[in-house]
Amino acid sequence: MNNSYPTNLSPVFQQAEDLKKQFSSDLAQAASDDLPQLKIKYLGRNGLITSLFNELGNATREEKPKLGKLLNELKNELSQTLETMQKTKVPGTNTASYDVTLPGRTHETGTLHPLTTVLQEICVFFENMGFTVAEGPDIESEYNNFTALNILNNHPARDMHDTFYLDSGGLLRTHTSPVQIRVMQNGKPPFRVIAPGKVYRCDSDLRHSPMFHQVEGFCVGEGIHFGHLKYLLKLFAKKIFGESVKLRFRPSFFPFTEPSAEVDISCVICRGKGCRTCSNSGWIEILGAGMIHPNVLHNVRLDPEHFSGYAFGMGVERIAMLKYGIGDIRLFFENNHDFLVQFK
Repeated sequence: MNNSYPTNLSPVFQQAEDLKKQFSSDLAQAASDDLPQLKIKYLGRNGLITSLFNELGNATREEKPKLGKLLNELKNELSQTLETMQKTKVPGTNTASYDVTLPGRTHETGTLHPLTTVLQEICVFFENMGFTVAEGPDIESEYNNFTALNILNNHPARDMHDTFYLDSGGLLRTHTSPVQIRVMQNGKPPFRVIAPGKVYRCDSDLRHSPMFHQVEGFCVGEGIHFGHLKYLLKLFAKKIFGESVKLRFRPSFFPFTEPSAEVDISCVICRGKGCRTCSNSGWIEILGAGMIHPNVLHNVRLDPEHFSGYAFGMGVERIAMLKYGIGDIRLFFENNHDFLVQFK
């Protein structure tokens, strides 16, 4: 509909324009409950549009066709607008319909997954101890995952029942230790690095998952010894499990460290008294560690006579299960709402 009219035409033209502006203003302030009354006001038998049609008798012969067309267009436009608004307008959306005395509507907020929370806590601790975070690809070469880490060709870890091999010749990394190789191949000591990420093994039961999260850490430089490793892990255990936790190191074997140790903490369930969780021993293993094997340093072109270092690796799920008293690792991956809201 045209919005401007010659001044020599009937005043009804201007009245029609004013009526359209008034309708727009009324519509903007109306709620759904007001729309029927608005329709009566403008389109009813005695409505404003009807009153304008009644003015046609005062128009000249030349103006009547133009004015009749104009009013019909206006009537159709207002009718279609009201019909559309009745279908889409939400009741009570005008300002006047708000009841400020009603209580507010709250929305339940989400929370971090417990694995994310524990992983962040682990990373923050080591970053505060001067470690940097490094990442690597989930698909690795056999050399970085095994050979460079002094894992021989006949080692059981290379077997199909432990490792996911790919048709392309690569594999899904079985630990985040390949990041250690990548960092040392592309940099110069000293190194102080942690490598969090997903790892994959052919294993699935209450305490194992085909995919889980691991944090590898290592430090390489001059004069690094086992005492540095023990002190660091003691601080870590007390940070994660509390000041009262006790720590012990048991001799073990890993191809990529020598000497190697399993690190245990006093059972967080029975406080070291003995229970089903700790097999009545009072101790629970949390990670493996040791001094980096000289062969690994050779493989990244570092002289073991000049440099030494330690390394450690832990499963994030295991730390979280002990921290929160969770008995089934599968709960972390089922996305059960009742389980997850406990960590809000």
